[in-house]
Amino acid sequence: MAKIARSGSIDPLASSDLTVAQDGRIRVAYAPFDHVATDSKLVIVGITPGLSQATVALAAARQHLASGVDLQEALRRAKLTASFSGTLRSNLVAMLDSIGVHSLFDLKTTAGLFAPGAEHVHFTSALRYPVFVDGKNYNGTPDMLKTPILRQMIDTHLAEEAALLPEALWLPLGPKAETALQHLASRGLLEKSRILAGLPHPSGANGERIAVFLGKKDADQASRQTRPGPLLAAYKTLRKQISTLKGR
Repeated sequence: MAKIARSGSIDPLASSDLTVAQDGRIRVAYAPFDHVATDSKLVIVGITPGLSQATVALAAARQHLASGVDLQEALRRAKLTASFSGTLRSNLVAMLDSIGVHSLFDLKTTAGLFAPGAEHVHFTSALRYPVFVDGKNYNGTPDMLKTPILRQMIDTHLAEEAALLPEALWLPLGPKAETALQHLASRGLLEKSRILAGLPHPSGANGERIAVFLGKKDADQASRQTRPGPLLAAYKTLRKQISTLKGR
């Protein structure tokens, strides 16, 4: 954390001060993604922060520290800088509502989880800090569970967050993030029934898959690349999963 103040650079790719660990082609850099929103009901899990996201968060943290904000508050504010918004959020809310997440939390809509200042949504990554391979953003290769420097991050940082948020729903964004969560579940560190597997990524570029998932586009009208079968199966499974959790 002190690395934020020491480094004159906000580029985690360029500053050796921000290096957390390195093994051959793989480099892990520090960025202020330490804050855990412990009142969260939903945890959104990506693979790892990218360079642009890390740069924004580092700049925000340095600005808050320079203005006299204490370290923990600076970390909290810096992390919120990278939260979901716009199309990503609206797509995510629509899908979560469609499987009944809002009813699980006695809300009219899961948009209520994103109320300003509420911190009912925790944003994190399978690999908490930015990972670069050959100087480029890590994209899931090499396999994080088969690469010691990466697996250690899952078994420490992500496991720590799982322990702090045992009652939350965990939403992996894509199969790589899901693999990390299922790994924790296999170790008994996360309840498998709380992992929302199979939800399409809420990116606007994923519009057709989202439309099929929401029932706004017939499966027989979808392109071959969309693969509607698994999407419809995931929808049914997730609806049942939320119903089971609600009945507890």
